[in-house]
Amino acid sequence: QAQLLESGGGLVQPGGSLRLSCLSSENIFFFNTMGWYRQAPGKERELVAQINLSGVTTYGDSVQGRFTISRDGAKKSIYLQMNNLKSEDTSVYYCSARVLSRTTWGQGIPVTVAG
Repeated sequence: QAQLLESGGGLVQPGGSLRLSCLSSENIFFFNTMGWYRQAPGKERELVAQINLSGVTTYGDSVQGRFTISRDGAKKSIYLQMNNLKSEDTSVYYCSARVLSRTTWGQGIPVTVAG
């Protein structure tokens, strides 16, 4: 089973930027879709952004225009560039990879927007 490792989270002030990375143990083009989800305490996990094999991207309504998902096949990685961060973006962010009906999750990385 593939393994996903997130990095790049941390503490940032409102209006600031962060870039999350997700390193896959497998060729990322093995997956139908890769993406980022987030889950805040007491809330359900929600889609942040995803990218499919064709490169088509989808974003959650709350991050549209502020976040950008990208990928680098040679580095077996996907990225999430987060700009103009808001306090409501504070959450644990999870990398995901789906092939057919099977989804693999990273362990999650916290992002805190405060200050």
